Amino acid sequence: MIRVLLVDDQPLLRSGFRALLDVEDDIEVVAEAADGRQGLALAREHRPDIVLLDIQMPVLDGIETTRRIAADPDLAGVHVVILTNYGLDEYVFDALRAGAAGFLVKDIVPEDFLHAVRVAARGDALLAPSITRKLISRYVTEPRRTGAGAQLKELTNREREAVALVAQGLSNDQIAERLVISPLTAKTHINRAMAKLHARDRAQLVVLAYESGLVTPRTG
Repeated sequence: MIRVLLVDDQPLLRSGFRALLDVEDDIEVVAEAADGRQGLALAREHRPDIVLLDIQMPVLDGIETTRRIAADPDLAGVHVVILTNYGLDEYVFDALRAGAAGFLVKDIVPEDFLHAVRVAARGDALLAPSITRKLISRYVTEPRRTGAGAQLKELTNREREAVALVAQGLSNDQIAERLVISPLTAKTHINRAMAKLHARDRAQLVVLAYESGLVTPRTG
């Protein structure tokens, strides 16, 4: 069962998302919150698999809420998925940097929304990779470099290749095909890279790949 926490200051939107989720046999909405502070408290109380989190909220915004969830060892298994409008694109990269597993636009069609929730719960892929690459390309033309470049030296050549392909939005199967290896081996390379880089999930691998210069906007 995928346990979901909804955090959005608009009751109508929360009701709409809940209506979609409640009819699914494998998904349960465990709680709702109207602001980030309440959402953080409920995340600690319920330990959901997924937090669907609005970016712009009163009291505590989505980015800071994401940052606090990602920094809490007790919430290591919680995947934050940001809810955003197309007009708020400039916030998405900051949310990924803060620790979000991915994002959804609020006008997403129901089928894609449900699929995305399941994908995020598995931790298998960054949500909406084509849109994410476009946003990252726009907002990291001059990446804010961190210690990621030094960290990448710990990776094997194969792990570096796998991380670069993750940053391009490829799935495990696609990475396996590109590198001519099995999907299980591709997943192993990615998991080892995540462990070495202390990455929370695949979204964090994307951030590290751009910040380190392993992938650039022209090649992402």
